[in-house]
Amino acid sequence: MIRTHHVASRSLLVLALIGLGPGRGNADGGSQILARLCEEYWQGTLKASPTTATSLGDHRYDALLEDISPTGLELERQRLEGVLAQVRTVDERELAAADRVTRSALILELQNGLDGIACHVEDWVVDPLNGPQVAFMNLPDITAIRTPQHGADFVLRCRAMGPYLDQHIANLKGGLGAGRIAAHDPVRKVLEELDALLAQPVEKWALLTPLETKHDDWPPAAVAAFRSTLTASVRDVVKPAFARYRDFLRGKVMPVARPQDRAGISFLPGGPDCYRKQIRIQTSLDLTPEELHRRGLEQVANFRRDLSELSVRALGTGDIAAIQKKLRGDTAMHFRTTAEVEAKASEALARARAAMPAWFGILPRTPCEVKVMGLYEAPNSTIAYYRQPAPDGSRPGYYMINTYKPETRPRYEAEALAFHEAIPGHHLQIAIAQELTGVPEFRKHQGTTAFVEGWALYTERLADEMGLYSGDLDRIGMLSYDAWRACRLVVDTGLHAMGWSRQQAIDYMVENSVLAENNIVNEVDRYLSWPGQALAYKVGQLEILKLRDEGKRRLGARFDIKGFHDAVLRNGAVALPVLREQVEAYYARVEAGK
Repeated sequence: MIRTHHVASRSLLVLALIGLGPGRGNADGGSQILARLCEEYWQGTLKASPTTATSLGDHRYDALLEDISPTGLELERQRLEGVLAQVRTVDERELAAADRVTRSALILELQNGLDGIACHVEDWVVDPLNGPQVAFMNLPDITAIRTPQHGADFVLRCRAMGPYLDQHIANLKGGLGAGRIAAHDPVRKVLEELDALLAQPVEKWALLTPLETKHDDWPPAAVAAFRSTLTASVRDVVKPAFARYRDFLRGKVMPVARPQDRAGISFLPGGPDCYRKQIRIQTSLDLTPEELHRRGLEQVANFRRDLSELSVRALGTGDIAAIQKKLRGDTAMHFRTTAEVEAKASEALARARAAMPAWFGILPRTPCEVKVMGLYEAPNSTIAYYRQPAPDGSRPGYYMINTYKPETRPRYEAEALAFHEAIPGHHLQIAIAQELTGVPEFRKHQGTTAFVEGWALYTERLADEMGLYSGDLDRIGMLSYDAWRACRLVVDTGLHAMGWSRQQAIDYMVENSVLAENNIVNEVDRYLSWPGQALAYKVGQLEILKLRDEGKRRLGARFDIKGFHDAVLRNGAVALPVLREQVEAYYARVEAGK
């Protein structure tokens, strides 16, 4: 999973068109208009999402946070509608192939943004994974404070957290009036996070970690001012605002939160329509919940068969219940220390780096490093995520690992996780994209979730072909993770379209995966706060595998795995129908001897 830097939305920062330069259709007409609209959209997006701009090395908005007020959201809706109307006037028949892809990608991004606003997620999302109590604490990691002005801007951004949290409270209050109310267990977890945060002296808050840097090149007065104003802002503005947020959640939201047996968004006003929108946003396809549920059941059945066969060799039994008991209960299967978790991750990435040139023609220059999550997010977070590098080179890509309670974290899952989140998964894509020239900026940083997460899931199995797994137990981890994503198709649709309870979802994943139960609980609560996103992984992976199989049948001995991978990546994080068009065009060129 890629963790966004935008504290107010979940539009993934993914990669872009590789190797396709600007279109050369009607250079004086549609192409120029499209280029202007791409730039207009991107500059508006950076302005509307100041934290995204900061993460990309753009310091123009470092003192600001996102405007999530009703007025701010309405202005954003108008902006997106205005650009969309103009893009649709550009005749794609006047465009070269590369520009047609860009037009399609821009329309998709604009429509997704509008659909997201129409769902009113600000009214009911209380998120233990990506909420402000986590996102704000991560801001120092994406903020380069190199000058006194950078420091002053960071202080202003911290002071803006007070009004931001008040806007968040106002949105949730409006949701209460409209019957759009958060689910119980995400609220409970956020309250736990807030209680833990507020119990600490502000001197221990992650927001004050910039004070650990000495800044010897600054005037002494500037250093003193930065230290005093940042500390005062966190103590006098941010902490009281988080206290207000906690009190509101505990006093107003928690008593009426959606119970466990009505946890999905189908129980919200407009929920079924919102879920259909989220499916389209995340997968780029018009799929029904019923179809996705059925696909998931089929994939879970395949997992149970494959796990049984592999476990006969690895564990001496093919009985699923016995396998699950062994993997979950045998302490030897789990880590003992945080150092072991880190070492396993680092070793896996080292093997992957060495193997990459034989499987990919396009390789990034930007490195990827292992980094441990902070305790302010780890207890309720996913097991890992990826944080993309800064395009200006000031920050590498980070493979963020969760080392909290290492004794609960299986050793056999660690390698598949590393390959997904880092290389050859997310980092390969994003680092390459950020090194491109000659393509619209938005294509470097936005795109289709099913593509980017589908690719990362695809690479988990690819890693086995590359000889990266240490042994059969680690291959069981690979199967476990594949089953996890198959379960998501069943559970996400079950929760949000079929009336499943939270416990029903947990029980299904316990029965049909080998994930540790604490991870399963956190996952289910993630789906409650982020409907539809979990569907994208398996949908995208299956499409990439289908395209690869079609290429093998079509090209025979001429099929080249490096060429296939470069063809997929060179087309960027496009919608899945566009991915198919572009890969099929590559096959046609090979057939023609070009």
